[in-house]
Amino acid sequence: MLRRTVEAAGERGTRSVAVTFDRHPREVLTPSDVPRLLTTVERKASMIETTGIDLLVVLEFTPAFSKVTAEDFVHDVLIGGLHAAHARMGVNFTFGHKAMGNVETLREMGARHGLTAEAVPLVQVGNKTVSSSSVRAALAAGDLAWPVTALGRRFVLDGEVVAGSGRGHDLGYPTANLRTRPRLLLPGPGVYAGAAELSGGRRYLAAIDVGTNPTFGVEPLHVEAFLLDYDGHDLHGQPLAVEFWERLRDEIRFDSAEDLVRAIAGDVERTRQIVRSPDR
Repeated sequence: MLRRTVEAAGERGTRSVAVTFDRHPREVLTPSDVPRLLTTVERKASMIETTGIDLLVVLEFTPAFSKVTAEDFVHDVLIGGLHAAHARMGVNFTFGHKAMGNVETLREMGARHGLTAEAVPLVQVGNKTVSSSSVRAALAAGDLAWPVTALGRRFVLDGEVVAGSGRGHDLGYPTANLRTRPRLLLPGPGVYAGAAELSGGRRYLAAIDVGTNPTFGVEPLHVEAFLLDYDGHDLHGQPLAVEFWERLRDEIRFDSAEDLVRAIAGDVERTRQIVRSPDR
């Protein structure tokens, strides 16, 4: 949809614009039932930029904004704010208070202002529809294959390195504990092979654990990554992006720390075999 918008803008000699929200609308509309987010706004912006879009507009989805009628959205935002000449939207997209607007109403309302609209059909791969819901379900089950197919990239989790228990250092595998934003989706519990990216684009192979450290008692679900061959300074407080390549095994409770260390050594070796180059 974004690339076709870029093409349409080129044909018309105008700028291409992507419009998104700063949060999932259901965070305001149904706060007790909010789906987890697949990415941060910042990463979304960087991915949109790669499509050639000229301008990204991030709208603040507030309770007041949720009550804006479909007609006012077209008149005030699309026409008055963006001076839109043509709009492309997913075939199932709705907008305005109580979701009263869709592509047909947009065509009708826009016609008065010279705005045309086009519906972009959903994408099917095999017998499966590409959607955020299907990606969430796959990740929750530890399935990394469908997200790669649906997203066109590996799933990445962004966060900040925070202090942990120090247990990994004592075991010989110091890990970077990742604090993510509260509404970001975590893949299903387990041990994964992947890569980690530090600020400045420095990338390392990474053995990643999504779990609760059951060998040492149950802790809150969290993500920690052992960066292979990293020998730099303490990463506390630094941004870190963790890229998931392949699920290695379940996270299980071991009878001893020694058994856990042997398992981690195996995880590290398999990570080297699977990922080989973090820049691939």
